[in-house]
Amino acid sequence: MDQPIILAPSLLSADFSRLGEELAALEEAGVPWAHLDVMDGAFVPNLTFGPPVIAALRKRSKLFFDCHLMIERPERYIQEFVDAGADLVCVHAEATVHLERAVTQIADAWAKPAVALNPATPLSMVEYLLPQLHMVLLMSVNPGFGGQTFIPFTLEKIRRLAKMIEDSGSQALIQVDGGITPENVARVAAAGAKVVVSGSAFFKFPPYKARHELFQFAAAGLGELG
Repeated sequence: MDQPIILAPSLLSADFSRLGEELAALEEAGVPWAHLDVMDGAFVPNLTFGPPVIAALRKRSKLFFDCHLMIERPERYIQEFVDAGADLVCVHAEATVHLERAVTQIADAWAKPAVALNPATPLSMVEYLLPQLHMVLLMSVNPGFGGQTFIPFTLEKIRRLAKMIEDSGSQALIQVDGGITPENVARVAAAGAKVVVSGSAFFKFPPYKARHELFQFAAAGLGELG
C-alpha cells in the first residue's frame, strides 16, 4: 500500500463504563481515529448515545472523532454533533430526503462531510456528490448491531466506488464498516478502502497497540506479526 490504512475502532464495542479510559488507551496505542456510532432506534433497531456523551468524550481525547449518524433526518442535529466535537459527520443517504443539503450543512458547520450507504444501496446515490465529500462509508453489514459477518459483494462495490472517485477527480476516502477483521482487511484495502472500522474484532483483543499493528500488517499484505 502507498500509505497505512486508517483504523477507526468503533466505540460501540468498547467498555461503556469507562469510555474515557478506552479513548486514552487508543491514543497510547497509536490509533488515529475513533468511530462513534450514533443510533436512534428508528433508522436502525438500536440506541446508543448522542451529543452530550460525545461532548464529554471530546474533553478527554484528541483523537479524530468520526461520527456516524445512523438516525432519521440527521439534518436536524448536524450542528449539535459538530458543536459536541465531531471532526467528521457521516449521514446515511437513506435517512434524508435532501442529501446534498445535509452534506452542505456539515461543511458549513466546519466539519468534514461524509455519506454512508447501506449494503444494497447503489453507488449512484453519491455519484454527483463526490466532489463535496471527504469520505464515503460503505456498510459491509446491515447497520444496527456489532459483531456481524462481512457481506462479500462489498469488495466489488469498493472497487467500483474507487473507480468512480478516480473518474470524478474527487479526493474522497473510502471507509468500510462491518465485519472487518485481520483476516479480511487485506482484501478490503486492496479493493480501495483507505479507512476501516472494527468493533468487536478490535476491542476484544487487547493490548490495543499490538492489535492496531496486526491490522496494519495484515492490511499491507504482510501477514501476522512474528
